[in-house]
Amino acid sequence: MSAKKEHISETPATQFLRKQGVSFTEHPYDYEEHGGTSVSSRELGVDEHVVIKTLVMQDEAAKPLLVLMHGDCKVSTKNLARQIGCKSVEPCKPEVANRHSGFLIGGTSPFGTRKAMPVYVESSILELDKIYINGGRRGFLIGIDPAVILKVLPAKAVQCALADAA
Repeated sequence: MSAKKEHISETPATQFLRKQGVSFTEHPYDYEEHGGTSVSSRELGVDEHVVIKTLVMQDEAAKPLLVLMHGDCKVSTKNLARQIGCKSVEPCKPEVANRHSGFLIGGTSPFGTRKAMPVYVESSILELDKIYINGGRRGFLIGIDPAVILKVLPAKAVQCALADAA
């Protein structure tokens, strides 16, 4: 009995998806502090463009919102603010993001968040066949059909991607 499949315990994100009847694949990997999507895409052997990051941001009134963005892109906060009718949008501080989402930075999923927040998804993500998005824990991505985002989240498509000049 020594050879056992790596067990992945449920997270609020996977519980939420199972309740919604969403099928997904589980992809654990070795998490690296501040490694971001370049590490997860390398570990999973997939293009960084299909690894989606979940960013907790806030508007000028400090109201939280989630932005789903390609791993190889940055968010134009000016373009996002203009499209959603806000004066400004900025990333939340890590401890504030943790409070809003219920997840640790590096393990934030848009599914099963502690607070209900508006979700803005880069429109080109919805054109992909499959995406890899955080499953609610550092070092754990799930593979899903991006159409699921619009079905189970209060999500709106936006166009605010900037190519990441890394």
